[in-house]
Amino acid sequence: MEITNKTAVITGSAGGLGKEMALHFAKLGANIVLSDISADKLGGAKKEIEALGAKVIAVPTDVSKEKDAVELMEQAVSAFGSVDIAVLNAGILRDGLLIKADKQTGKVASKMSLAEWQAVIDVNLTGVFLTGREAAVQMVNNGTKGVIIPIASVSMHGNPGQTNYSAAKAGVAAMTKLWAKELSRYGIRVAGIAPGFIATEMVMKDMNPEALKKWEALIPIGRLGRPDEIASTAVFIAQNDLVDGVVLEISGGVKI
Repeated sequence: MEITNKTAVITGSAGGLGKEMALHFAKLGANIVLSDISADKLGGAKKEIEALGAKVIAVPTDVSKEKDAVELMEQAVSAFGSVDIAVLNAGILRDGLLIKADKQTGKVASKMSLAEWQAVIDVNLTGVFLTGREAAVQMVNNGTKGVIIPIASVSMHGNPGQTNYSAAKAGVAAMTKLWAKELSRYGIRVAGIAPGFIATEMVMKDMNPEALKKWEALIPIGRLGRPDEIASTAVFIAQNDLVDGVVLEISGGVKI
């Protein structure tokens, strides 16, 4: 796909990986639709992209809400005429062990709450389902041979302390491969990215510092990934029409 003048919708793009991907697509001449739950942070990201000379709109969106997902994709078409690229990036962390026993009593002292489970599933899995579905609706209705790029994670293989996150990302990876089969008849490609440990705001702020140090030490290349390394992968998927039905693990070689 030639990216110039195409429309890229990126969820979770007020900061972190999402904003970095939006900047990369903007530099290649794409029209940008920013989406995030934080209207205030969206404003700052919008100014950064406008400074590049790109056309951009910002749509406050809770991807876990069906109405918001529908309106996001409709607004993209209303503003720019199509949805050509949809990067399904919005996500949250609510890490914790399934259960944790007290060392002295041997009895369970804490457990992952239903609220912690549901919050991550709602955003990271249901949100990808809803925004991916609505991107496909607009692509088919407008005759657009587009590309959908769900963002999974190497945690999809099962990362201790991330029952909710791992389950959601495994679901994202499964949907990616399934959608590629279902949507190929409409000329729509679907290919995902499974980042490893990337030095984003969310990771540096929300992940347990001890766990972060442990995983950093186990990364074969010896460092966390950079947001631009994931953004360049999203651009590669969009540009290369041969990439379809796969989830690219961009992790520096880390294995969970």
